[in-house]
This record gives sequence, structure tokens and C-alpha cells, in this order.
Amino acid sequence: MKKTASLLAFMLLAGMTFQPSDGYAKNSISDIDQQIQQLESKAASAKQEQKKAAANKQEAQHYKNKTNAYLKVVLEQINVVSDELASVSLQIENTEEDLRTTKKDLQAAEDRIVAREKLLESRVRLMYTDGAVSYLDVLLSSTSFTDFLTRADSLKTIVDQDQHLLDEHKKDKQLVVEKKADLDRQYAEAKSLYSQKKQRKSQLNDKEKEKQVLLASYDAKIEQSEELTAEQEAVLMQIAGKRSALLQEKNKLREQQAAAAAKARAQAAARAKAAAKAPTRVSSSGNSEVTYSSGSGIFARPVSGGRISSPFGPRIHPITGEVGKLHAGVDFAVPVGTSVHAASGGIVIMAEWYSGYGYTVIIDHGGGLWSLYGHLREGGFKVSKGDTVNKGDTIAESGNTGNSTGPHLHFEVRDNGTAVNPMNYL
Repeated sequence: MKKTASLLAFMLLAGMTFQPSDGYAKNSISDIDQQIQQLESKAASAKQEQKKAAANKQEAQHYKNKTNAYLKVVLEQINVVSDELASVSLQIENTEEDLRTTKKDLQAAEDRIVAREKLLESRVRLMYTDGAVSYLDVLLSSTSFTDFLTRADSLKTIVDQDQHLLDEHKKDKQLVVEKKADLDRQYAEAKSLYSQKKQRKSQLNDKEKEKQVLLASYDAKIEQSEELTAEQEAVLMQIAGKRSALLQEKNKLREQQAAAAAKARAQAAARAKAAAKAPTRVSSSGNSEVTYSSGSGIFARPVSGGRISSPFGPRIHPITGEVGKLHAGVDFAVPVGTSVHAASGGIVIMAEWYSGYGYTVIIDHGGGLWSLYGHLREGGFKVSKGDTVNKGDTIAESGNTGNSTGPHLHFEVRDNGTAVNPMNYL
């Protein structure tokens, strides 16, 4: 069982092994968060299994203790019945000894009965041979008063002897019958009691064997629960190690992204300073149309070609006519259905209808930098919320949804939630 449990633990740990990441291209912060979430889920499952194993062990231990206590009672009962069996066996032996003694007494009584019967038979035979002689004839035949008294005493002795013989004969016969019946009853009762005790002892022995089997099963459950607890403990230790490694990697990526974002902000500030010194051409229609170079920023252009129909900054709102309204992004005039690409790698945090922006995709690039792609074509999404994208991946098709006066792509860059000029990052 232990070898099987060890193999299971090894398979569980092997199933949680993750390939180490060596850069943002292989593992993004979102990837790491997903892996950590998976680890947390496995850890929660392992803890639940551990808790369940502990409960099973406690339950098995409870029933083992209860069975042990009951087994102790059964063993005590077995001892009592064994003592009772010994007592009944002794009782049977004593009864058998009494039966042997009584048998001798019966034999003596029967011998006395036979002897008396012979004496009575001889007396009867004599009386029959000599004829019937009355006690009065014997008395009247006396020759003197002294002879009369002698004859009277003799007759009385004969009568008393005969009466005694008859009484003793009657008693011996009754004694034989009663004694034999009583001993037969005692012997039968002792035999029956011995049989009952023997059956009771057999039942107790069966119970004792049954309890031993139960104890063995509870011991097996306790051992199994302990092994499962050890397995889950190993799993939790493995998870803790992997989680620590992923958190270190996540912190390293955050530091890299924060450094890249700081560098991008510095470059953006430099470009903004340079742009402030450069001349700007404004069309006669009032819409600012400036020719920009994409530069060497950290973001790529979201669409290929397409003129900038509305730059970042204050303007007259094309729909409401509000003056000085901040245009938080850059509009690229492109036909409906133009492929829209991710300006940089990151995690898609929105891919749905977003108020006046229409169908919109927002990507989190880390370090507080987001990019937004608005007025997309209905049904043109190529990504979903939670997807990881790389720089240049196609994420949608441009459209004309939401508050829009014509087909174009609205592109924004937000730094910690604040809209900044996207051109400083392109």
C-alpha cells in the first residue's frame, strides 16, 4: 500500500511540474497568475483531501476505541462463561458421583426389598402349609397365665415385626422411585446447562473473532489516512515551492515592465518636448492633419497605413460640438474591416461593447500601461477577455460602431488610468 501511495504522490507532483520561464515572451504576468491560481486550486484540493483524511482517521480511531472497549467486555464475558462452564462441569461430575452413590443405595434398597419379599413369601407359605391359625387359638391354648403372657408377647412381636417389614418395604420402594427421579432430573438439568454455556461460549468466540476483523479494518483505514495525509503534505510542499518560484518570476517581470514603462515615459516626454518645438499644419476644414513618424517607441502602429484624422488633444467634439473637449486618443482613418493589431504584448482585459467607444478591445501591457482600440466592427473580434497576445497579433477588425462620424480606429494609451498621447509611444 505504501509503495502504491508513494507512486501516486510522485504522479501528483509530476503533474504539477511547470517549465521554467526565462522571459516575458514565454511567461507573462497573466500566465504566472494563471499558474499561481492553478497551484492555489491544487493546494485547496490537497488541503481538503488532507482534512478529509484526518476526519476519516479520527472516525476510524473512534470506532477502533469503541470496538476495543466492546471487545474487552466480550473477553470478560468469555472468561465468565468459561468459569461457569468449569463450574457446571464440576456440578455434572458431582451429580454423576451422586448418581453412582445413589445407584449403590438403590441396589442395597432393592436387595432389602428382595430379602423382605422372600421372608414374607416364606411366612405366607408357612401359613398356607400349616393352615390358618388365629391369634385367639394360640392364646387359648395357653397352659397357664404365664404361658398366656408369653404367648401374647410373642404374638405382639410377630405382628410388630410384620408391620415393620411392610412399612420398611413400602419406604424402600418409594425411596428408590423418588431418588432415581430426582437424580435423573438433576443430571438432565446439568447437561442442559452445560450445553447452553457451551453454546454461549461459542457465540462469544464468534463475536471476538468479528471484533478482531473490525479492528484490523480500522487499523487499515487509519494507516491509509496517514499515508494520504503524508501524500497531501508532500503535494502542499511542492506547491509552496512552485508558488514561491512563480512569485519571484512575477516580481522580476514587474520590475522589467516598470523599467520599460519608465523608459517609455521618458521617451514620450522627450518626444512631447520635441513636438512642441516642431511646426504643425492645420487643414482648412479645421481638422488637425499632421504627418507623424511612428518612431522607435515600445508600441507598434495598430493599423497599417491610414492617415491620422484626429490627433490627441483638445478639439471641437464632432458630434456634440463641445469646444475644448479632450480627444483622449488618435483616430486612424481606415476602411471598415481593416485588421487591427496589438500595439504590444499583454493580456486582453476587455473585448465587448463599451459605451460611446462601440465594440472595444483593451489590453493590459503591465507596468500600468493599457492600450484601447475603439469603434471596432461588430463580429470582428479575434480575441476574448483573458487571452494573452503578442505584439503585432491581429485582435479585431476596424469598424464604425459607437459614437462615430465615419469608419476609423480610435487608439488610446493610458498610463495608470490617465490618457496620454499615443504618438509618444509609437
